[in-house]
Amino acid sequence: MDYTFSNEERAEILVQALPYIKKYTGKIVVVKYGGNAMINEELKRQVMEDIVLLWLIGVKVVLVHGGGPEISEFMDKVGKKPEFVDGLRVTDKETVDIVQMVLAGKVNKTLVNLLQTKGGNAIGLSGMDARLIEAKIKDAKLGYVGEITDVHINPIMDLLYHNYIPVVSTIACDKEGNAYNVNGDTAAAYIAGALGAKRLIMMTDIGGILKDKDDPSTIITNITPEEARKLCEDGTVNGGMIPKVECCITAIEQGVEKVIIMDGTVPHSILMELLTDEGAGTMVRGEK
Repeated sequence: MDYTFSNEERAEILVQALPYIKKYTGKIVVVKYGGNAMINEELKRQVMEDIVLLWLIGVKVVLVHGGGPEISEFMDKVGKKPEFVDGLRVTDKETVDIVQMVLAGKVNKTLVNLLQTKGGNAIGLSGMDARLIEAKIKDAKLGYVGEITDVHINPIMDLLYHNYIPVVSTIACDKEGNAYNVNGDTAAAYIAGALGAKRLIMMTDIGGILKDKDDPSTIITNITPEEARKLCEDGTVNGGMIPKVECCITAIEQGVEKVIIMDGTVPHSILMELLTDEGAGTMVRGEK
């Protein structure tokens, strides 16, 4: 496919984006970058380019990331078999050490480095830094899986004020210093709410909420939290989509204006969502 544009066409594209640039310049947008959307290295580089572009036009982007596949891959290398209960990773002391090492180390610093090589200015944080994400034990049978009790956004606000892109790995802690593995989507929802974000964009490998999970053409482009709850109750939304939709509802309840679930494996999906009329994925909006 030929993507060659004339100079006039390039200029027209930029002019058409102007109203959206004005809309988001100076506003906070939280991007949750899911582990399953991070597997393709070329797409990962492209997503980082999109984030840097938004940062350069004045959008205050906060990148919150997961890394489940990388954690499982490392556990396999050390001969430790991942175990899941109700979709949550059972996390003993050895596993939480691995989670901390992979998320706050390899994955976080790889994303920071990519953003910087694309022209951005990024700093990595974990939820343990300045107790950014506090948690308690969610269920004793799951080990060090945390339920978020509080978020402290001052470190993120300081970085935004100094024009950095904060990159947050979702490791939490308690006041005694224990580390916890927490759900990345939930962490992003709480962080976005505390920041008063204009948008929370949840990038995964799923296109959005579907009326028929086997038919991508049945995507629901716009929905309220109440409508989303009903879809969960009647079984339209099921399996792994339920916690994602619940996190969208949580984010709205925490004060986020709008939340978008989108397929992060589609090239430039962030830009399509923020800088075009059509958008991308499913938008969950407040009742107002």
